[in-house]
Amino acid sequence: MPLPIELWLIHPDQDATAAFENRFYGRPAVRVIQAAYENLDAHDCFVTAANCYGIMNAGIDAAVVRVHGVELCTRIQHRILDEFLGEQPVGTAIIEETRNARNPYVCHAPTMRVPGSIRGTDNVYLATFAALTAVYRYNSLHDHPIYTVALPAMGCGFGGMDYAESGRQMAAAYRHYLSPPHHLDWDNVIERERSIRYDGDEQVVVR
Repeated sequence: MPLPIELWLIHPDQDATAAFENRFYGRPAVRVIQAAYENLDAHDCFVTAANCYGIMNAGIDAAVVRVHGVELCTRIQHRILDEFLGEQPVGTAIIEETRNARNPYVCHAPTMRVPGSIRGTDNVYLATFAALTAVYRYNSLHDHPIYTVALPAMGCGFGGMDYAESGRQMAAAYRHYLSPPHHLDWDNVIERERSIRYDGDEQVVVR
């Protein structure tokens, strides 16, 4: 079972935080914060909604680099070159040290190959679940676990996803993180797929 974490959901826009409040209602250990990244309180790990090539010069990625320096971007790109042969797939995540004791880790979790619309996809779910499972694996291997994990509204910048749908997919990923299956069968898979692809009775993710 995953170790307990505290999830911080951040965005400077009130519409985004309202969507977070709605979609994560009743979920444990969730804190919604209306703030820019630069003003965020000390935390263990920030998940950056990235592209597959680690080019961090726009959006939330640029804010992370402004705080931690371009060397962080360089280290992430070197890992993408070494571990993924130059393209980190959506649905994977890596944790990199920032060398800043106030917020010591960044999780690089691509939501898109290159900047562009991801509406109608499950990319936000894939990136969020990849980030949470990367934290899970990190915590299983280290004596000083990551406890506070902060995420932006994934896929809502260049990705063009609206806040409500981003929040829905992020909440589904968190729900699956908190309650992993004890066995795998098609009934389990169908239920899981429905929670990812449908908002109530409306199909919003199309493959």
